[in-house]
Amino acid sequence: MSPATSAVVAAAAELQQGIGPGFAVAFTPGKSRVAHMRKITAAHLRLWRVPQSIAENVVLAVSELVTNGIQHGHGAVGLKAICSDGVLRVEVTDGNPSPAQLIAADDDDISGRGLFLVAVLAHTWGVSKDGHTTWCAFRLPPGTP
Repeated sequence: MSPATSAVVAAAAELQQGIGPGFAVAFTPGKSRVAHMRKITAAHLRLWRVPQSIAENVVLAVSELVTNGIQHGHGAVGLKAICSDGVLRVEVTDGNPSPAQLIAADDDDISGRGLFLVAVLAHTWGVSKDGHTTWCAFRLPPGTP
């Protein structure tokens, strides 16, 4: 089982335990998947009544993390989002054990700013010990799931 599929199975178990609202999906890599994952995420955020200003930041973070998973990962990619205890946690898992790293892009570079954006937008972010999962967390206002 790929790391992405394992992550989705684990997420399904978490959701069944009633941790909070969430979703998990595994998909084959492809450029069109980034837009699809943004749409899925935005739909769930509307359903959960996440304020628009936070939702926009979450969708941008999803876009950046999924793009990294597709560009640098190996095999299937997994996306998970779960709300619990006033925090929305987003995780992207791929088959690459090399952890994502925040780099300083030069002015002329056409890429390399994704994790910087995630770091600026999210409350916190990190990489799992095995290097397969990059995650970020957003604080939610009281009354949001």
